[in-house]
Amino acid sequence: MQTQQPEQEAQQAVGLVPRVGAMAAHVGLDWFLLALLAMIGLAYLWPEFGTDREPVSLGDVAGYGVSLIFFFYGLRLSVEKLRAGLSSWRLHLVVQLSTFLLFPLLVLPLYSLAKGTAYETLWLGTFYVAALPSTVSSAVVMVAIAGGNMPAAIFNASISSILGIFITPLWMGLFLAGSSTTNFEMGDVLGKLVLQVLLPVVLGILLNSRWGGFAEKHKKKLRYFDQAIILTIVYTSFCESFARDMFSAFGWQDMLLLSVAMLVLFFLAFLLITLLSRLLGFKREDRITAIFCGSKKSLVHGTVMSKVLFPDANIVGIILLPIMVYHALQLLVSSMMAQRMGREVEKLES
Repeated sequence: MQTQQPEQEAQQAVGLVPRVGAMAAHVGLDWFLLALLAMIGLAYLWPEFGTDREPVSLGDVAGYGVSLIFFFYGLRLSVEKLRAGLSSWRLHLVVQLSTFLLFPLLVLPLYSLAKGTAYETLWLGTFYVAALPSTVSSAVVMVAIAGGNMPAAIFNASISSILGIFITPLWMGLFLAGSSTTNFEMGDVLGKLVLQVLLPVVLGILLNSRWGGFAEKHKKKLRYFDQAIILTIVYTSFCESFARDMFSAFGWQDMLLLSVAMLVLFFLAFLLITLLSRLLGFKREDRITAIFCGSKKSLVHGTVMSKVLFPDANIVGIILLPIMVYHALQLLVSSMMAQRMGREVEKLES
């Protein structure tokens, strides 16, 4: 009997792993979010590995990976898909204005409070969240779960990603140009964006008819590649920040305050988009699409574009902190809201 007890405990422990994983996934804590936290921990313990340029620079590897991410994104984006989504123009306008105008206007008033203080860089990271485009995959997934307008969701998420290539650097240029903390030159940044981001996207779209089916078939594997590059960028960015002690001015209270601020930003945008959708008389399906596509922000674009927008690698870790917090919270809250809305749709149809 004594020999069986350890075996039973071991079996119970093994069986607990998938249950814990399922619980974590249910509340939005997927493996990728946990991996992001692990990268920050590794950067804190071994910052030299991410800052050394010999035998190979991880920062350069991540830079080349950025171009490949956008190439594969363009490869899966056909011209036909873009044309098919042009009909619901009022819905598209609400989503894009929410993404690129409403969010920045919500964050802008706080600049006067942060300017000249230790929190200015953290505010800059928050404004970076506000200027970013919407997510692609998770926004569409949430719309699907909630029972929204799927074609419009796919169209808006795709268009948002392309518009963000131009609009995000324009917003950031208002505060980075001439800043003492960054070496931002709009001409240089736009040139890098064209070479690293826009050209790969256009090339991918042009090759969609030939290789689009291949990319669509292997999109799950390509997503793992995207995530690997993002993890590399996060690791190297935090390595630079930790190596130069950039987080010394922030304590756990600041991180808690940042989390609350990101939550407030999400719910404020969510509420305003809901009210606007009701005022415009959107159908339930369109209202759901406007809410989820308009309130999401892309961690993918946030991390990969940081390689271009912020030449000063020392501050990138701090800049990325708000989008990482926002990403985690939006997944957690949106998944719960989408599931609730989905159950309401099922009740209406039954």
